Amino acid sequence: MPIKSTRAAAALGGALLLSACNADGEHPAIGWPDRMGEATRQTLAAQIIDPDPVYDTAVGESSGEHAAQAVTRYRTDKVKKPERLQTSTLSGTGASTGGSQ
Repeated sequence: MPIKSTRAAAALGGALLLSACNADGEHPAIGWPDRMGEATRQTLAAQIIDPDPVYDTAVGESSGEHAAQAVTRYRTDKVKKPERLQTSTLSGTGASTGGSQ
């Protein structure tokens, strides 16, 4: 009898393995679409560059000559110093009441 039960178990195992081969993309055991690999497909799609992109705002103008001059100044250590900007104004008097006595 052990041979028959071994053959039956092997046949059942084979049938279960073959039932996993489903061409319509639906998982046979749970009955809803198989989402295995969805994250990989989404990641791959995010890395594809649109060959004809459409932007909401216009792309700013740029100058290759201006950029080349900036690189030359950087390499020769003659970078233009930026203007000193003041971002806030401090006014009024303040008193500190904290501390130990």
